[in-house]
Amino acid sequence: QVQLVESGGGLVQAGGSLRLSCAASGSIFGIYMGWYRQAPGKKRELVAAISSGGSTNYADSAKGRFTMSKDNAKNTVYLEMNSLKPEDTGVYYCNANKFNLIYWGQGTQVTVSS
Repeated sequence: QVQLVESGGGLVQAGGSLRLSCAASGSIFGIYMGWYRQAPGKKRELVAAISSGGSTNYADSAKGRFTMSKDNAKNTVYLEMNSLKPEDTGVYYCNANKFNLIYWGQGTQVTVSS
């Protein structure tokens, strides 16, 4: 089983930056991980993902502004968010796919004011 704990959310003005962290209870080596966002009244959507080999992919809305990375030694993944927009507001969830078992963190709130 994998437990995920997100941190780093908060209130920021448009154009600002935040860095989210997701700490896993065990090794993230070989695990596919992602960051999802759920805006009020909307479905949860993928923002960024990173493969076991370190390859990343991003939602169109995140390309050029967000960077996902991981530190296997710290069992932690990160989401660096720059040039934030009000539409980036939502609860950000960390997700892990280990042997086709899906795990979620509790989420961290990001609010971007205009």
